[in-house]
Amino acid sequence: MFGFFNNKIFDKGYLPENEGHEIYYQQMGNPNGEPVLFFHGGPGGQCKKTHGRYFNLKTQRVIMFDQRGAGLSKAEDIVTLNDTKRLIKDAKRLLEYLDITEPVIAAGGSWGSTLALLFAEKYPECVKQICVYAVFLARREDMEWMLHDSGLFYPDLLEEIRRQSEGENPYTHYAKLIFSDDLGSIQTAIKYMVHYEYQLGKLDAGFKEVAIDNDIITSARISLYYAANRYFLSDNEILKNIDKIQNIPTTIVHNRLDMCCPLKGAWDLYRAMDNAKIEIIADLGHVGDKLRKAYRKQFDK
Repeated sequence: MFGFFNNKIFDKGYLPENEGHEIYYQQMGNPNGEPVLFFHGGPGGQCKKTHGRYFNLKTQRVIMFDQRGAGLSKAEDIVTLNDTKRLIKDAKRLLEYLDITEPVIAAGGSWGSTLALLFAEKYPECVKQICVYAVFLARREDMEWMLHDSGLFYPDLLEEIRRQSEGENPYTHYAKLIFSDDLGSIQTAIKYMVHYEYQLGKLDAGFKEVAIDNDIITSARISLYYAANRYFLSDNEILKNIDKIQNIPTTIVHNRLDMCCPLKGAWDLYRAMDNAKIEIIADLGHVGDKLRKAYRKQFDK
């Protein structure tokens, strides 16, 4: 049913099957409002009703979708024909399916910021504004932070991750484990790699046993699959193509003490653009209420 419920989902459904994937989408806010194309985090995350809190749902029409293999999207094999460029094409296909022809705001946080920027670079004619938070540029140095430099603060966790990896690249090693049929191997991959990223984002420096279910396993598999494949991007791809979006007004919001995606990535993006503004929040962690409020206020003017 299509109706105006403000902070509720007013429309949801599936895109027609493509390459073995059925993409779930949902819309929130004002059906006649300013269109916002929102990319969720991950890889392996999903869109949530709480994402609506980042926007002004009285004046904006927020369009979001579960990326291939994730959330409510359907696939016989979650990683077959699943890569970054296909996610960007899915987003464009969604706008076409919803008959949205006017330029949109490309929005997202963390991995969602990566996709929002890539979408804008691929389809600059479809984007009138870029609004990102907790920026992740998916560069080699961003991955090096996770696998090496974070050990300056979490040597105990990273040492254990390396020991478990037995000399192999941790993302490659744990990707093999997470796709095994052995529950113990799956548990190990989630505890020593996937959860490490979560702990960095929460500033929690202790190993924990992780309760797992099918949804968590699916999410972890997609996450490690993308990481092991360097997110299917060439190194520094976003900044190398930044000229394509120089004229698009861009807002960046980032926590100063984000240990998952350090501020330097957001700063590098800001410095590379001519039409960008950045707000650095005096807070810790990957996301949080202060960041959300700072991000939201730009839409309340």
